Amino acid sequence: MQHSKNIAIVGTGLVGSLLALHLRKKGHNITVFDRRPDVRTVEFSGRSINLAMSNRGWKALREAGIEEKVRELAIPLYQRAMHVNNSPVYFQKYGQEGEAIYSISRGVLNRKMIDLAEAAGAEFRFEEKVWDVDLAEAKLYTGESEKGNWQEYNFDLIFGADGAFSRVRHKMQRQSRFNYSQHFVDVGYKELRIAANADGSHKLDKNSFHIWPRGRFMLIAMPNLDGSFTCTLFLPFEGEHSFETISSEAKAEKFFSEFFPDIKDEIYNLTSDFFKNPTSALVTVKCFPWTYYDKIALVGDAAHAVVPFYGQGMNAGFEDISELSRLETEFGDDWEQIFANYQALRKPNADAIAELSHRNFLEMSSKTADQKFLLRKKIEKHFAEKHPESWLPVYSRVTFSESPYAEALELGDKQAAIMDKVMKLPGIEEKWNTAEVEQEILKLLSGS
Repeated sequence: MQHSKNIAIVGTGLVGSLLALHLRKKGHNITVFDRRPDVRTVEFSGRSINLAMSNRGWKALREAGIEEKVRELAIPLYQRAMHVNNSPVYFQKYGQEGEAIYSISRGVLNRKMIDLAEAAGAEFRFEEKVWDVDLAEAKLYTGESEKGNWQEYNFDLIFGADGAFSRVRHKMQRQSRFNYSQHFVDVGYKELRIAANADGSHKLDKNSFHIWPRGRFMLIAMPNLDGSFTCTLFLPFEGEHSFETISSEAKAEKFFSEFFPDIKDEIYNLTSDFFKNPTSALVTVKCFPWTYYDKIALVGDAAHAVVPFYGQGMNAGFEDISELSRLETEFGDDWEQIFANYQALRKPNADAIAELSHRNFLEMSSKTADQKFLLRKKIEKHFAEKHPESWLPVYSRVTFSESPYAEALELGDKQAAIMDKVMKLPGIEEKWNTAEVEQEILKLLSGS
């Protein structure tokens, strides 16, 4: 059994809102702080990447009792649609029949989850910036400015769900033996948009994740319920083809005409939005410990921000909440045990999905247009269908199962080593689906 606690959550994003729901279900008093205005009252920022909800995320929502409400906001994506210049669009199924990731607008979902958490009894305090945290006493200090008068709040527990540049984590970093690193990739992103047809229908297949792979950069598009697509251009900051070199509307027109001719004219307000919408950076954050005794804990991006190329950032954050909820049930009022087990279990998996996310950018931007890579994936899929007990592709293990990310990374590396050998077999292009290749993979799996 647990006794009711007075708990603060810093951050009203997706993970913070879900945590508020979970904790309210267990009877705790919840106050959620955010320095920003209420997202329900402002226009979207033009710096979003649509979310890809998968099994881990749905599990956490199910446990919070809101899965069906969120499914109303989601569009299933069963496949990738690959747009390669001078070739017809071709499709790659994500998993087995019926398996899908789900496209959801970040802003729409965030608004919904705040509504649900508020209805469950959580108190939200917007435009109230946290300036300091007393870690030992679980006190928060908020105010209009860093040097003005602060309001002091006393809590039993504080959760930092305030993102990659967390104020709560910043305070924890000043403790002895706190390890922290951040790494920015040299690729940034910019949001664009494909408007709906006049009748409200989608201009592209609405049940596909659309990718225009171009080597060191790419464009993606994910559908919205209103018939539009949220597009994201991932492009280096500097170099021959980069945000730095696209310095005028004429250069933007030329760039899209050369590399994305099939979709250029469909992107709404292309040149004006290109310069109006911000260019955002992508960061990986790693730190440890995630907790301070039985008082403070980090969740989501505050503990483990990852680049978005596996679509797992939100799902990993939601899985944090699912694991915390399970540990609360197991350990009752012993928050020191809850927090110690939480960080010990989640940290290796957070590091694993960070690594997998980095790798997937290369796959999405360049390998998906490579014929040898496509053959490799075809062999894997064929073998997995015949031997599901022996082979689950790493993407399926990450996306369509709830097995640990660390396990997916380890088994994925072993499978990659096997496929490296298979792809060197003489005549593999002609005999890829034969019993000979099947037996070779079985032999490699057995280590003989």
